[in-house]
Amino acid sequence: MTDRIEAAYGGAGWSPRTQSTGDELGRIWRTCGIDSEWRPLRAVLLHCPGPEWAAIDDPNLAQMLERPYPEVARAEHHALAEAYRSEGVMVHLVEPAATPPPNLLFVADLLFSTPEGIILGRPASTVRAGEECVVAQRLGQLGIPVVGMVHGTGVFEGADAMWIDPKTVILSTGLRTNDEGAGQVIRILQEMDVNTVVVGLPFGAMHLMGTFRIVDCDLAFVWSNRVPFKVVETLRAKGFDVRFMPDERELIEGSALNLVVAGPRRVLMPAGCPVSQSFYREAGVTCIPVEVGELRKAAGSIGCMTGVLERERTQSPRHPDSVSSYWIT
Repeated sequence: MTDRIEAAYGGAGWSPRTQSTGDELGRIWRTCGIDSEWRPLRAVLLHCPGPEWAAIDDPNLAQMLERPYPEVARAEHHALAEAYRSEGVMVHLVEPAATPPPNLLFVADLLFSTPEGIILGRPASTVRAGEECVVAQRLGQLGIPVVGMVHGTGVFEGADAMWIDPKTVILSTGLRTNDEGAGQVIRILQEMDVNTVVVGLPFGAMHLMGTFRIVDCDLAFVWSNRVPFKVVETLRAKGFDVRFMPDERELIEGSALNLVVAGPRRVLMPAGCPVSQSFYREAGVTCIPVEVGELRKAAGSIGCMTGVLERERTQSPRHPDSVSSYWIT
């Protein structure tokens, strides 16, 4: 009989795990996460439409505006991916093992990035049910932590949440995010000491993303007929210069506000929106137009198609060179 307590039971040699998930990014997990909408973009997750689009007969049943031509749409998507690579952004593809639902293209709805990892969404419609499973599998392959997932009767799509500053997120409820889903997201963010401002979307608005975009630490563009009043109020209280878009036709027909910020005052935006592009440039924003006319027939644009995995942060995690070698890239 011995009084020695082995390490497995808490004795000498026991090594407690005291670091947070955020501290382990770049060491155990892949470097990822964001706490702003405007800092330099580092990594995205995209899905190029495949055989699922060849099976579309009735676009309305697939929640699309028109039936797209798959080959043209794929060529546009390849060009979008190349535009990101030209900006120095790492592009990961979902590449599902089986034919996915038709709207997997819109990866932004399926995840919301935080400083510690991903909150996995739960799409609001039966047409999109199961997309979150495909993305969860890919995140696991990439070594990106999922810090929470909306479950039960909650629904939440990532395009309904945006970072205002490193301690504040605006979250909307409406067609795609219900109160239960919003409540779950709020609780996950509270664990990270992040405050949430909840707003309601007007009928006819799909996502919060379509109502405003932040392009720098102090500059935001908004759609006056869609943006909730509380969003403008919150932005101004945080010191933002809020500018109202000048051409509603381009917002509706060209998705001029459905853009992605590559870095401070530098955006990838849909081509074919000259009035909006001139408006952005007058504000000192560099525009990189990308042709997505065929892809837009699926009822979304560049912002919807882009799952943002990583942006530069004030205190960045360790470099990914030190991560485990078992990741599938």
